[in-house]
Amino acid sequence: MPGRGSTIRIRIPSQYTQVSGRVIDVQDGVEQSTSITVATQHHIAMRYNSQEYAEDLVNFQKLHLEPAMAQLVSFIDGNALQQATQATYNQVGTPGTAISTLVAPGNARAKLNQFLAPKDQNRRLQMDSVTMGSMVVGAAGYFNPTNAIAEQYREGLVARTAMADYYENERVWNMPNTAGTSTWTSTFTIADGAVSLTVSSLTAVPVAGMTFTIGHVSSPNGVYSVHPETKAAYANLQQFVVTGSTSTAGTQSTIQFSPPIRLTGARKNVGSSNGADLVVSTLTSVLVRFDGGPSTTYPLPLMYHRDAFTFATAALPLMSDASKCVVKTYDGISLRVWEASDIRNDERLTRIDILWGFAAIRPQWACRLIGAGTT
Repeated sequence: MPGRGSTIRIRIPSQYTQVSGRVIDVQDGVEQSTSITVATQHHIAMRYNSQEYAEDLVNFQKLHLEPAMAQLVSFIDGNALQQATQATYNQVGTPGTAISTLVAPGNARAKLNQFLAPKDQNRRLQMDSVTMGSMVVGAAGYFNPTNAIAEQYREGLVARTAMADYYENERVWNMPNTAGTSTWTSTFTIADGAVSLTVSSLTAVPVAGMTFTIGHVSSPNGVYSVHPETKAAYANLQQFVVTGSTSTAGTQSTIQFSPPIRLTGARKNVGSSNGADLVVSTLTSVLVRFDGGPSTTYPLPLMYHRDAFTFATAALPLMSDASKCVVKTYDGISLRVWEASDIRNDERLTRIDILWGFAAIRPQWACRLIGAGTT
């Protein structure tokens, strides 16, 4: 376990390009890494007097500990799921149309495949119960193994399809689109490593988590997605996710986004419609289109491979003057439980703490699903 407030450096495999011909062309391994800082502390605290403790001793776990832990876990789960969704830039689905068939999950599966997520049993799909209810009806006509059909009938849920295990989760993040969803770049310099652009004619500043594309499909100025290894262009524009934005003069906004644009080499992630390298140049009047309608909130189910994200906890210190303070680690999750008495008020105090961190290690191994929204 990492220490309190420590930063864990996580290495990401290097990328290379193939070389034709007899003469060797040795490439340097460019080490990539990301980090996760374990510095977020949350806790649940409770108190009860001696009489309450004596009367509820038998039911203490049921009446106090279980509700407290459920609240703590629920908050962290929702917070981590929000961070994961906001870090994910790939998105499928039709805004305004409910997800009720396997079309959107199938397209999300395709996105994970396109970005080379392992095709194993470690793919998950988190979705809210409303979307799950629509999916059950829509998937009823598909062929499924007998045990899957039985569970779908008894429990009213889809267990596994489109190469992912399905989970109902009411903490799925809801993306609040702002009033502006279509705009133009005033000037945008396509350069290697670019992570920001300035757009004009927006009626509201985009919020973190909104996704967008640059250029028209079939436009020579379109910024297209490419295969991570062959660098051949896919048929779709590259999607980007807003990580931050600020207002500038007039109706202009400067948007920070992810992933960074890589124009050439082993880490190239964008290209022209025919796969050719985009040249370093300044573009004007290029359409920037945000996904979804203006002033609309969309719940975003998330399909991902387990290794797309990392969650870590650290062991909090034991206080030297505490007679009842323990730290326990189970399945990699560390919790501290600390009890003390208040002699003035004849009360027992209990707090449960967790110190944790979360990071998107390979966000390209995840995909958001967008469907019906609310205004």
